[in-house]
Amino acid sequence: MSKAVEILIVEDNPEDLELALRALRKANLTNSIEVARDGVEALDFIFCRGIHVERKIENGPKVILLDLKLPRVDGLEVLRQVKQDPRTQKTPVVVLTSSKEQRDVVESYKLGVNSYIVKPVNFESFAGAVRDLGMYWLLLNERPQE
Repeated sequence: MSKAVEILIVEDNPEDLELALRALRKANLTNSIEVARDGVEALDFIFCRGIHVERKIENGPKVILLDLKLPRVDGLEVLRQVKQDPRTQKTPVVVLTSSKEQRDVVESYKLGVNSYIVKPVNFESFAGAVRDLGMYWLLLNERPQE
């Protein structure tokens, strides 16, 4: 039996990943975090494929923090697949990216993103943004009953 995951972080940049994990730890929001370092890993985890075949899709993340600029499969394709599948479409997805390009913002919202946040440049702002995201989506947001 696999445990439920609260946060799936999809991030290929090791420095950004470490900053996000540190901010979540500092806010005591690290009970159950999974990390995917590219789009294929993320999709395999979300849809219980590959090394995650034993996982149950019902134990999916409460929120996905998704970078857009990922190797193998980009973040927009991950978002597309998550929001098109009835089993995962209610899962909140927050794009957390360095891209300020309007076409990325527009396409993300067309695909059903719940929030689009441009990564702050300095550590304190980035850590604060990740902490606030975790607190909002895990503690304040009311999810629909399945």
